[in-house]
Amino acid sequence: MSIRLQFIGGGKMGEALLGGLIADGWAQPDELAVVEPLAPRRLELSGRYPQTLVGEAPQPGVDAVLAVKPDDIEAAAGALSAAGPSRVLSIAAGVRTASLERWMGEGVRVVRAMPNTPALVGCGASAVAPGASASAHDVRWAVEVLASVGTVEVTSESQLDAVTGLSGSGPAYVFLVAEALIAAGTAEGLPTEVADGLVRETIRGAGELLVRSARAPAALRADVTSRGGTTERGISVLEQEGLREAFAAAVAAATRRSLELGRA
Repeated sequence: MSIRLQFIGGGKMGEALLGGLIADGWAQPDELAVVEPLAPRRLELSGRYPQTLVGEAPQPGVDAVLAVKPDDIEAAAGALSAAGPSRVLSIAAGVRTASLERWMGEGVRVVRAMPNTPALVGCGASAVAPGASASAHDVRWAVEVLASVGTVEVTSESQLDAVTGLSGSGPAYVFLVAEALIAAGTAEGLPTEVADGLVRETIRGAGELLVRSARAPAALRADVTSRGGTTERGISVLEQEGLREAFAAAVAAATRRSLELGRA
């Protein structure tokens, strides 16, 4: 079989997409390739995906996912450009399509995406935006690739910085909440392992309930918040301490940082 897609970068996100596309049936293992500069990582990937081509150089004329860090993307795009792909999906945070199109050269269609780390367990939330020459077909292609590891929204590029601040950084906000709740439970006398287990399942269960329900988050919160009860007392403290304002400020700060990285 001919190679349908190559990943430039074999890190965690690149491997998540590789495994997702195989599991989803989008491609057979031998229809995918990975370009990875580090020999130990190439060996590791070859062991896990023996039918997939893992090498050091891009395959000529093959669509590609740029899955490298922002600091490495200009060099990676230059090397990929020499291989003559028709279209490229970039998942590098903050890197604008105009820069990608300049590095890739004339005639290469570019789609930019912002996935998040839950893609590693098939529960990612991603957004994609087309570059200047990308068609609706190219956007559908990018959506298909990312849908193998979660849900995908189509946005304008001007909205991707806000996506980065919200869902791109969002898992870290949730993990910070988990840290704080475990510490709070421990402070109230629970053994750390008990508090840890309860918090993990509480966050998992609340997330599942939110995803499966068509009701608004505020309505689900109200279901738990009996008048005069324990939850109402706890929520009142969070409101007084400015939880909403803190989250708004965090998303705004992360959005601004994404804008700064795009201008760098």
